[in-house]
Amino acid sequence: MSLNDHWMQRDLATLWHPCTQMKDHEQLPLIPIRRGEGVWLEDFDGKRYLDAVSSWWVNVFGHANPRIGERIKAQVDTLEHVMLAGFSHQPVIELSERLVRLAPPGLARVFYADNGSSGIEVALKMSFHYWRNAGQPGKQRFVTLTNSYHGETVAAMSVGDVALFTETYRPLLLDTLKVPSPDCWHRAPGVDWETHSRQMFSHMERTLAEHHHEIAAVIVEPLIQGAGGMRMYHPIYLTLLREACDRHGVHLIADEIAVGFGRTGTLFACEQAGITPDFLVLSKALTGGYLPMAAVLTTDTVYQAFYDDYPTLRAFLHSHTYTGNPLACAAALATLDIFEQDNVIEANRALAAHMGRACAHLAEHPQVGEVRQTGMALAIELVADKASKTPYPWQERRGLAVYRHALQRGALLRPLGNVVYLLPPYVITPEQIDFLAEVAGEGIDLATRTAVSVAVPAGAPAEFRDPG
Repeated sequence: MSLNDHWMQRDLATLWHPCTQMKDHEQLPLIPIRRGEGVWLEDFDGKRYLDAVSSWWVNVFGHANPRIGERIKAQVDTLEHVMLAGFSHQPVIELSERLVRLAPPGLARVFYADNGSSGIEVALKMSFHYWRNAGQPGKQRFVTLTNSYHGETVAAMSVGDVALFTETYRPLLLDTLKVPSPDCWHRAPGVDWETHSRQMFSHMERTLAEHHHEIAAVIVEPLIQGAGGMRMYHPIYLTLLREACDRHGVHLIADEIAVGFGRTGTLFACEQAGITPDFLVLSKALTGGYLPMAAVLTTDTVYQAFYDDYPTLRAFLHSHTYTGNPLACAAALATLDIFEQDNVIEANRALAAHMGRACAHLAEHPQVGEVRQTGMALAIELVADKASKTPYPWQERRGLAVYRHALQRGALLRPLGNVVYLLPPYVITPEQIDFLAEVAGEGIDLATRTAVSVAVPAGAPAEFRDPG
């Protein structure tokens, strides 16, 4: 028995893995990872895999990064944790100061949570509670875009719209208002991204005009709808949205959990629209992929609505045990140091341009409907028919075939349904990007070469797919 098999058998005897139909592992080998270094992951049998998805979009500066590791090790010897209610510590103060300096102007307060979904819950509760404190308790609903994803806790699911994650739990979810996404995949032939995004804003404008009296906030993923298939849109939509939210007295929540910290070409995606949201939610790359943490940045206006004598019951009584954990703060501070000292955003522009060139030829593939890119995120959409953009039935699991081929070739490519995407660490080299483009092309050829016959369960929603 190989070492991989040994650890795989022990794993499958006890673990229940996330976002997984565990029966798949009767045929699909589980890969136990022994170590990581830079863009590489290595299993127990010594095979390496290039991490093309940054381990679910978190690992921006490589595995076992010595600068982040050393900062955490030093913190372990000083203070591992203290509750943040009534107490504080140096790393969380320094991190908060730096985030406020870096964030869009006007964001002046930082509230911490344990993960992205929890950060979304904080922003939703804070917005709802703000309006209650401000004497407008009728503003209780949230507006979200179709095809959006904001996490998997109940309120976060409520403002999402990817059926795979929400349909089962519909009876548990909040009543939200859904507005058609500006997703430019659906633009008419000959229409550019900006024009399409402007046109799609009419739906949002109408919803805000009709329902602003009952709306607490609009929540969006700026520029890229990640789990919805890396669908992308133009920054003008965010500019128009900020103006409309101001006109109608509605909060704007920017979920930059996946797109913050350089992924879209700027440190924060909102910068490309020149806007400041009322709430900016950060996680994932915040700690360089080392430790779970989320930060919710908001304005002094919001903060002051909660600032009062205790008997008024206006305080925001929300907490997480590991809020502002010193080890996670140390990882985040080291991550921000790398951004500052290594001129990462500028370097990423060159890498993004190379990634675009390396994958451009895939747009000519007969089963590729589009190759789209925003910064260091590139997506390749597979289609059954190129002219009509007809998708493959999700039951055929074409993306899974790409995933399996990539593993054989030594790459971790985990498509989102029929969307193959590259979201690599920022320490990747041009040569490694070329390798990923080659593997993706091979995988797409194999996945689309033959017809697939699958049984389709009665009543299965058409929009379900592999989760990625």
